[in-house]
Amino acid sequence: MASLSFNAINIKRPTVQSHKPISLFSSSLVKSIKIPFLSSKPINNPRKPRPILVSESPVSVPLETDDDELLDDPTAELRYLDPEADPDSITEWELDFCSRPILDIRGKKIWELVVCDNSLSLQYTKFFPNNVINSVTLKDAIESVCDELDVPLPEKIRFFRSQMQTIISKACKELAIKPIASKRCLSLLLWLEDRYETVYMRHPGFQKGAKPLLALDNPFPMNLPDNLYGDRWAFVQLPFSDVKKEVLSLQTTFAFGASLDLDLLGIEIDDEALVPGLAVSSSRAQPLAAWMNGLEVCSIEADVARASLILSVGIATRYIYASYKKTPESTNEAEAWEAAKKACGGLHFLAIQDDLDSDDCVGFWLLLDLPPPSV
Repeated sequence: MASLSFNAINIKRPTVQSHKPISLFSSSLVKSIKIPFLSSKPINNPRKPRPILVSESPVSVPLETDDDELLDDPTAELRYLDPEADPDSITEWELDFCSRPILDIRGKKIWELVVCDNSLSLQYTKFFPNNVINSVTLKDAIESVCDELDVPLPEKIRFFRSQMQTIISKACKELAIKPIASKRCLSLLLWLEDRYETVYMRHPGFQKGAKPLLALDNPFPMNLPDNLYGDRWAFVQLPFSDVKKEVLSLQTTFAFGASLDLDLLGIEIDDEALVPGLAVSSSRAQPLAAWMNGLEVCSIEADVARASLILSVGIATRYIYASYKKTPESTNEAEAWEAAKKACGGLHFLAIQDDLDSDDCVGFWLLLDLPPPSV
């Protein structure tokens, strides 16, 4: 089974397991009725970033620790900017501000700010005691990132914890930064998973078995507004080579969509391997794609129990994206689609078209279904 790891993120992806074929742009599940829709550090060749400060937490190591020891010190804080990166080009950050499974000498959980951009050209971490957690502290910390790394304030900051929305949004507003609630923080999520194993578990104050203080929401799916209905949909598959072509087309052809940096993520799939997706057609394809483009689309799930497709957007919103009549055939096809997605390590896509029989898309979203982080 495919897996994800941060240090190399060279993901070995097996070809899709044998199952009943899911036809391209056609399916036994195509609906002719209205279905609701809403609109030191490179990963592949990692260079270990050099921390230039140590933690100020009560369990930090002495300042005189030599460089070699400091690089492996789990209490060290990280300040890194790729010397080849243009600081002015880093206009979007990914940010997490949350407690960690680590206790300080008071027996209280340590909090940590983790900041990066989607290419990991910028990486920054800082520990905080739990009694200073507010928007003012975060605002000052964001300014410190800019001061210490000599980079401008970003235009946007993405974050994935709904419980921190008030604090993060307030801090961003004070700095004229646009906060974006989104689980499309893939570089950050994978980095946190790596830090759990390489940093937090090795920290002197680590608490084994501690549950995340701010777990991710998984709310009950809601119905979509009437004006977001599509006409037809189909489970589909595309060879990985064609998926890469669609991703390239996002920059030159499609007005709507979202991509993933496949090279950065180290995703390795045979060009002939089939990647599962969902094709949606509508006589209103352009406005439908425009509505979708305004969302932070995270993933699509085939919920066999509900006989529905569930669309996850933002950080705490799930929609019943489509429904189908529950039969043995439809259940098998939905299960096969989910199995194909799992075999691809969670990689899948959404395509919006004028017609399901067309090879052209109005919008294309490449998606990666990741499990919630351990912290």
